[in-house]
Amino acid sequence: MAGAFACPGTVFRGPGRRGDVPITADRHPGSTGPMASLLMARVAEVTEHIIRLLNRHLSGYEVRTVERLGEGQDNAAYEVNGELVVRQSKADEPDERGEAVEREAAVLAVVSELSPLPVPRPIFVDEEAGVLAYRKLPGLPLNLHPVKEPARLAAPLGDFLSRLHAAPVERMEAFVPRDIYPLGELLEEAEGHYRDIVAQVPPTARRQVEEFLAAEAPPDPETPAFCHNDLGSEHLLVDVEASALTGVIDWTDAAIADPAYDLALVFRDLGPEVYERTLAHYHGRHDDTDHERVVFYARCAILEDIAYGVRTGIRPYADAGLAHLGHTFA
Repeated sequence: MAGAFACPGTVFRGPGRRGDVPITADRHPGSTGPMASLLMARVAEVTEHIIRLLNRHLSGYEVRTVERLGEGQDNAAYEVNGELVVRQSKADEPDERGEAVEREAAVLAVVSELSPLPVPRPIFVDEEAGVLAYRKLPGLPLNLHPVKEPARLAAPLGDFLSRLHAAPVERMEAFVPRDIYPLGELLEEAEGHYRDIVAQVPPTARRQVEEFLAAEAPPDPETPAFCHNDLGSEHLLVDVEASALTGVIDWTDAAIADPAYDLALVFRDLGPEVYERTLAHYHGRHDDTDHERVVFYARCAILEDIAYGVRTGIRPYADAGLAHLGHTFA
């Protein structure tokens, strides 16, 4: 989840195409010492790479500032001059990185026709470097900038997901893979994540989590659809004062998948009230069995996020997950 928990940090001087370029490194809350130094060093190293790419694709474009927006499991993201976003794939192999950004650019071209909300429109794709760049969308990431009236997000979310999930699967399969796994396997993975984090889970929440893990997984989904497939609050941009959605970013994981998973992350991150209001504006199929899978996915995803935060030392992943345990396992 690229840029999932980026926070403003320290500004220092780095090499630039026209003199020095101020580089801002993010600093995750709770990250100091060696981790912070490592982040700063990585930003300095990648800045020269970004400048070379921009020089190649946008001749004459002057780089004044580079800010590290953040880094997730799939991408690292940087903001240039407050107006461009440059995303670097983290896939292990060069071919994989090239395929990832090429695929996402193709997906974005199609999604821009479907989505009632703004989505990134690439201005260049560099397959060799595994980089995609686009004009920055308006708004701020919801996970870092809560809105005053979250219920106002429900109607546009419901409309957005209705349009997305109604896209012809046959057409979208040309651009995205299938991402459907037996729910029993996901439950086994969730058990492993819980073993890794049980010491972090408040004693008052352990009973609900353990009861969930001891129960059977719901029946597997029958009707897949085109999905964003990573619709956490870090990928929703908002106008904070207006409590309005302004865009949806990071389509790396878009796939033919269970539409209940998109709704599950709304449930996990925004809570049951916004989820229910979203359903009131959702025109896709949604019955009791779909709701059961929504809750199931939300619980598996929250355990995965906490485990990721604990394992990597990026505490905001863990902290956000722990903060949402109550309503997710209620």
